[in-house]
This record gives sequence, structure tokens and C-alpha cells, in this order.
Amino acid sequence: MIERTCQDCEFRLQDHFQTRRQFINRLGLGFGALGLTSLVGMGLLPALDGLAADDGYAPLAPKQPHFTPKAKRIIHIFASGAPSHIDTWDPKPELDKYDEKKMPGDMGGVAFASPFKFNKMGRSGLPVSEVFPLIGQHVDDLAVIRSMWTDIPDHGAATVMMNTGSLRMVKPSVGSWITYGLGTENQNLPGFVALAVGGVGAENLRSAFLPGAYQGTAVNTADARIDRLIENIKNKYVSLPEQRKQLDLLHQLNEVHAQNLKKDGQLEARLQAYELAYQMQMEATDAFDITKEPKEMQDLYGTNTQQGRQMLIARRLLEKGVRFVQVWHGGWDHHNNLLANLRNKATECDKPIAALLTDLKQKGMLKDTLVIWGGEFGRSPSADGNMQGGTPGRNHNGRAFSLWMAGGGVRGGQAYGATDELGYRAVENKVHIHDLHATVLHLLGFNHEKLTYRYNGRDFRLTDVYGNVVKQVVG
Repeated sequence: MIERTCQDCEFRLQDHFQTRRQFINRLGLGFGALGLTSLVGMGLLPALDGLAADDGYAPLAPKQPHFTPKAKRIIHIFASGAPSHIDTWDPKPELDKYDEKKMPGDMGGVAFASPFKFNKMGRSGLPVSEVFPLIGQHVDDLAVIRSMWTDIPDHGAATVMMNTGSLRMVKPSVGSWITYGLGTENQNLPGFVALAVGGVGAENLRSAFLPGAYQGTAVNTADARIDRLIENIKNKYVSLPEQRKQLDLLHQLNEVHAQNLKKDGQLEARLQAYELAYQMQMEATDAFDITKEPKEMQDLYGTNTQQGRQMLIARRLLEKGVRFVQVWHGGWDHHNNLLANLRNKATECDKPIAALLTDLKQKGMLKDTLVIWGGEFGRSPSADGNMQGGTPGRNHNGRAFSLWMAGGGVRGGQAYGATDELGYRAVENKVHIHDLHATVLHLLGFNHEKLTYRYNGRDFRLTDVYGNVVKQVVG
């Protein structure tokens, strides 16, 4: 039996506590009231595969980028399921000529002209689909990239590609890289938060080989009630001072043991999760409580809807110093009845996104907040054969899709790049996911080739060995 006396508390480390991991795993059961599992959803704890943090006890402290940034924070509105570019941001009048006829060349299938009209809006006169009448009023702030493309038009793979820049090995997410590079402005909240109904897969939020402190925190927004959004946020059994003593003891034991043995990445990530859970008790409830907003602001966003609540929460998080916020909006996989299904999805987010842009601009935040909207790939100009009544839908297409950016140094009122006349593939100024990530990092003040982390003997970066900044989009 091994007996050791600790100065801050009197207990024995029995032989079944001989290893640090065993000790923390057992002692961690006493922290159940912190609600760690609910706090971090599927983001912070399940993917404990990061290395030990080498940034001391404040890995998320604010840091300076390589050069003066145009953007300080990001909100990424992820239209999961892959919205059709042909029916939203990339009009194709030539497709009307082929409607219900065989597609030319090697495209295959039967052409399906868009059932939606496009209207020129704003001073720039950019064409916007009728399904986005309110977002269209902000078109002069938008840079629409029409020439996006990705490697594999599979939802799972393409989503991970958009969120991590990798298809092959487990890589850190964009949000993790950004918080690694910039830290965050509020130590009482996570630096990277994902808002989604039902949660988000850990593969899109993990820090991988980066320190565990940079993993994303997923918040299931299915329930609007604060005590359901973040369950067990308050510890009913242990006071804050006592929790602080417990956490300090864990850090002390960890540091003592680390002098003799190599640091354990999973253990370090867990300790950082405990620390974050403790800090969130101070401010998280307030950040997620949209009832503290004036009624006119709630009406602007439409908080009686899921997307309205998510967008307003996202703005509150950004305002409180969270560095990277993702808002997931699923249901864009329209293989059939596109006329009704796409219109419904667009209606769900049109008012909330327009409200977000209006709100950010009124608060003076749009100029240094980068807003991104888009999915993981595009759709085919041909009709999907999987018709189930109503109008046809469209199949997957990784060769072309559209995405827009606003604020944060983006030059608005422009459409960049182009697809062919039928929208089948990007042909002019093509923008790969790596190019998008390089551009995002540039707006945040980083040379994407120099934001690196050494792991297994080599320097890794978000853009791997690829990526070019899309300079025409940068204001």
C-alpha cells in the first residue's frame, strides 16, 4: 500500500490510485455535479486525443496573430446537407433551354431548370434567389463565391473536409486552429462553440493533436430552456470556493507527477475540461439567456423559431468574447421535391440571418466579425431519379457549389468565380476548401503557411501543403 499525505486535504492514495490516470478517473466521479458531459455535449470530452497543453494554465489567453487582422471573431453558419447553388446564389438561365431534356456532353441525366426566380438586388445588382428576400437586402455586404469545389461529394467526408481540411487522418477543426492561434477574449466561456439541434459529431469539433483546450463545445439547442440547453451548469452540492480548491489540488498533483513521468494528453484535456466547466458557471447561463434581450430584438430574430434562437445566442456569444461560433442548420439534402423543401429551409434561416447581419452592423461588430454561410458541396443541374411526388430534386455535386462571406474585411457586393453555363462544375477562379481556409486565416491576421503545430516530427497546418488566399474577396 502506498500512503501519501497532501497538505490541502487529508486522505490516502491507496494502491488502486497508484497511477495518475486511475486517480483522476476515480476522483472525477465526484465532479458529476459539474455536468461535464452535458456541458461539452459531443465536443469536448469524447475526443480526448490532444497532446498535453504547453501553454500553462491559460491556453486560451488572447494572442496576437502574424499581422494586423481584419476580423477578430467568426460565425460559421453551416447549411448541412448541401444546398443547391443553382437555386440560391448561382443562376443558370441556360439551363432553362435544356429543361426536361438530356444533358449535353458528359453531364448525364435529364436537365432540371430552377423553379425559382432570381432578382437583382442592392447597389451591386447581384442576383439573389427569391427564397432569400431578406438576406438579399444585405447583398452589398456579401462576397458570393460561386466557384467552390471539394474532393468527395459524400456528406460525412465533405463535412469533415469543410470543418478540418482533411479526409485522411484525424485533424484539428477550423475552430480549434483559430482558438489555438488567437486564444479567446473570455476565459469563462469556451473559445469555440457549436450550436446544433441534436449536437454535432466530435469529428467536426475535435482538437486532434492540438492541446485539448482547443476542442469545440457542442450545445444541443433542441430545447430553449436554459436548464436544458446547459444541464447541471450549477453545482448544488459543492460551493464555488470548494470547487476551486478541488481543481487546484488536481493541478498540483498533476504537476508533481509530471516531474517524473511524461505528460498524459488525455488527462491534461480532462483537467482543462474540468477547469472550463468551473469557469462556465460564472457566465454561461447569462450568455445563453436570450430573454435578457429587448423584445424588439427577439422579434427581429424571430426567437419563436429554432434558427432565430440560435442566431441570437450566437451573437451574444460573440459579443461576450467567444472566438468561433458555428450554427448548424440541417436538412438541405434535397433529392426530391426541391421546390417545396428548399423553400422551406431557406425560409427557416432567411429572417434570422438577415437579423444577424442587421444587428452586427448596428452594434459596429460586422466590420470585425467574419460571417460565413454555406454547405459541404453543391447539387447537380440534372434531376435526381429519386422522385417521390412533387418536383424533382438534385443529386450530389462536389465539382461546384456556392458560399458567401460578409463582414470582417470581406469586399462585399461581388460574385467571385464562375461555374459553366449549366452549373455542373467550377471553371473560373476555382476555390478549393484549402483556399477558403487560407483566406479565413488571412482575414484573422495569419499567414496560413506559418500557423503550424509540431506533431510526430513534422509541422502540421490547417491547409496541409495547399491553399491560396482569395485576394479578390479580401477588402
